[in-house]
Amino acid sequence: MSQPSSSVPSGPSTQRSLTARIVIGVIALILFCGFVALAVWQVERRAWKLDLIDRVTTRVAAPAQTAPGRAQWAEINAKDDEYRHVRVTGHFLNDQETVVYAATDYGAGYWVMTPMVRDDSGTIVMVNRGFVPTDRKDAATRQQGQLDGVVTVTGLLRMNEVGGTALRDNVPQDNRWYSRDVKAMAQFHGLDPANVAPYFIDADNSKNPGGLPLGGLTQITFHNSHLIYAITWTVLALMVAAGAVFALRGGKKNSNDL
Repeated sequence: MSQPSSSVPSGPSTQRSLTARIVIGVIALILFCGFVALAVWQVERRAWKLDLIDRVTTRVAAPAQTAPGRAQWAEINAKDDEYRHVRVTGHFLNDQETVVYAATDYGAGYWVMTPMVRDDSGTIVMVNRGFVPTDRKDAATRQQGQLDGVVTVTGLLRMNEVGGTALRDNVPQDNRWYSRDVKAMAQFHGLDPANVAPYFIDADNSKNPGGLPLGGLTQITFHNSHLIYAITWTVLALMVAAGAVFALRGGKKNSNDL
């Protein structure tokens, strides 16, 4: 009399179980590698951000240097130059100022952007002289702050803000501005854009006669949550790995029970 066979059946259900385990394994591997890659990327981004913060902090604290002249304009870039502590001497073209909508800790109002003709070269640098509230938008309401003669401005070099913001575009034809686009402002006032520096200067908090414009309001903040993101992606990778191990072991156990 023959004995019953103890071998595991290799029928359709076993094949489906093997296929399912392979699919689960492949998907888990893809997800695991993806999450690990994202975690590594966030670690690299964090290192870059910390280096940026260190470089900007050093620039802001450094002694003021003469603002870049025409010979250096082509080399100006955000990575190497933004937030440099600079100074410039010249006279303001007060009748050609432009006001740019701003929201600050002092409420809604405007940045006052005024062209300055440099004494050393005759070129023009746009200066963000500071903030004025909405009811002081008109220059006639703050005549004391309209500086005449030769003045020296110290502040931080900022890169040109072309076109507008993420929410609003500048409307030069209506003299409505939401970003500090120095070239467009120069063109609006009939100045030669080629003679205007490709940056502007945020004036420091030196007090202006009459108290306005109010300078020194440059916000230097860097969002740095890369470590949290890296931890999040790492945890997700580990969860995927643990889930895959649990599913594959369960599938193997069920297969052996057939």
